[in-house]
Amino acid sequence: MYVVGTPIGHLGELSARAIGALRAADLIACEDTRETSRLARHLGLRAQLVAVHEHNERSGAERLIAALADGKRVALVSDAGTPAVSDPGARVVRAVQEAGFRVVPISGPSAAVVALSASGLLDAQFRFVGFLPVKSAARRKVLESLRDQDCALVFYEAPHRIVECVADIAAVMQPERELVIARELTKLFEQIVRLPVAEAPAWLAADANHQRGEFVLLLSGAQPEEGLDEGARRTLDLLLDELPPSRAVKVAQAITGAPRKLLYDYAMAHAVDAPQDDEAD
Repeated sequence: MYVVGTPIGHLGELSARAIGALRAADLIACEDTRETSRLARHLGLRAQLVAVHEHNERSGAERLIAALADGKRVALVSDAGTPAVSDPGARVVRAVQEAGFRVVPISGPSAAVVALSASGLLDAQFRFVGFLPVKSAARRKVLESLRDQDCALVFYEAPHRIVECVADIAAVMQPERELVIARELTKLFEQIVRLPVAEAPAWLAADANHQRGEFVLLLSGAQPEEGLDEGARRTLDLLLDELPPSRAVKVAQAITGAPRKLLYDYAMAHAVDAPQDDEAD
């Protein structure tokens, strides 16, 4: 089975190898037959299109395995980009492998990598998160867990949720971090902007067109708190969940040996929900 990356916008991104695999296929498993039929018409494909999506991956995989057992040539695609990356396909790939058939990847476009290459972010590493939860409370919880990651974070988002998603990112993440908003990549109205995360909600609100299209969001990595190492911050964070700031600082100092002033300054900046006290020295 060939796993084929398809264009995220510009049809010229389809490689000669990908075109060859699709034209040779007897069966093309796709996320949505309506989307893939446009590509099929463009390339003059004759293969049968079979819908294999998140709701039928198990039964879809069984059908593909049966086709492979009959000697058919099978290709797996998604609506756009690379299958099984924030798209259906992973369960199909695993099932086909476990059935003893070879899975051959054919490289193609990936919105995350395309956006990273033109982001201007300087982080040496990145973490692909994909789509965040739909509900704001759940989304913020995930963002909180990612807040101190020192690598770039990569998210996908749909146009009808972009405003709420960026608002939550701005509310949770450090305001000085850079956010890259990449929309309509490789398409006619492609737009890539990099700005402080605190300014991102206003940028989206300034023009209704800024909210159109499919989005990749890239957030620069968190910078370490000056003068306070990660171990001391982690210890103090845990203590602040249970103790008033002054008590948490005292215990953290005893454990880590970090300077009291740095610990206290950090506690005052981060103990929003912790029990409060009046000690200031």
